[in-house]
Amino acid sequence: MKKISVLIVITLLFYSCKKDPQTSLKHLNGYWEIESATTPKGKIHEYSISTTVDYISINDSLKGFRKKLNPTFTGSYNTSEDAEMITAKIENDSLNLYYRTPFSTWKETVIVANKEQLKVVNADNMTYIYKRFTPINVLE
Repeated sequence: MKKISVLIVITLLFYSCKKDPQTSLKHLNGYWEIESATTPKGKIHEYSISTTVDYISINDSLKGFRKKLNPTFTGSYNTSEDAEMITAKIENDSLNLYYRTPFSTWKETVIVANKEQLKVVNADNMTYIYKRFTPINVLE
């Protein structure tokens, strides 16, 4: 009986810890700064300073875009008109982001998305970790 109780507790913990892709979806919108990238062989590239931030905007129809922005010291951003179109889909208990530009298409799977961190893996098994970006305004 004790073994069955332990098995039930472990099973409940496993299912309660399972991530909900819908929850991840609500955290995607906003400004993200890359922290690191990890290759399939485990080599980690740390980004101590990045001159660009990614701005992600996904609407209720699960469509949106990602733009590269250059933050300024006044708290504003410089950008071009270029954007990567995004379609978000929940598939097999995962949140997948499908990107499209005039030149390419690709997919990323969201591993973690919360208020502070975004972690995605692409088809080449490259893992990217982002942190929420906070603008700097030196004029205030």
